[in-house]
Amino acid sequence: MNPTTLIDHPLIQHKLTLMRQKETSTAKFRQLLEEVGMLLAYEVTRDLPLEKVSIETPFAPMDAPMLAGKKLVLISIMRAGQGILDGMLTLMPSARVGHIGLYRDPKTLTPIEYYFKVPADVHAREMLVVDPMLATGNSAIAAVHRLKETSPKSIKFVCLLAAPEGIQNFHEEHPDVPIFTAAIDHKLDERGYILPGLGDAGDRMFGTQ
Repeated sequence: MNPTTLIDHPLIQHKLTLMRQKETSTAKFRQLLEEVGMLLAYEVTRDLPLEKVSIETPFAPMDAPMLAGKKLVLISIMRAGQGILDGMLTLMPSARVGHIGLYRDPKTLTPIEYYFKVPADVHAREMLVVDPMLATGNSAIAAVHRLKETSPKSIKFVCLLAAPEGIQNFHEEHPDVPIFTAAIDHKLDERGYILPGLGDAGDRMFGTQ
């Protein structure tokens, strides 16, 4: 089983605390989500392969490191994944982008897919799947099952918050996919929301609540 990596960078933790506060405005929440997305991208891409290429500086030729192979593909689980995606694209503007649309049935908590679009060449790319919350894990599990059908080189799942129940469920279904998260909270409530959490990330991002 791949471990769950807790990204405890002070800047991420500070911004996450601001996002948790109920008085944080929609505009500020959206800004913070993008900023944290960029910082998460920095941490999650530490192991990307490099290769030496010949370049000319203003003073001399040299062999310098650059990313090897095809660039990443970033997959946003709609709709709340968009905030993290935007932040990551600030850092990696040439990454390819895909979207998978899922909503959670309020009674059964099972995910229902309504949209799926990814680049044609994902088999040659490493994939980062982003969604702010890993609660029950059902949506993330369904998304990764669907994305595995496209045969990417590798998959990582990146989120802001995770519940212990969601981590366990996800790893039982996808032991080959590592989780990267900024916080592991206490538990889920009876509605399947993370406690203490930060509310519904999509509603807070788009002001729909």
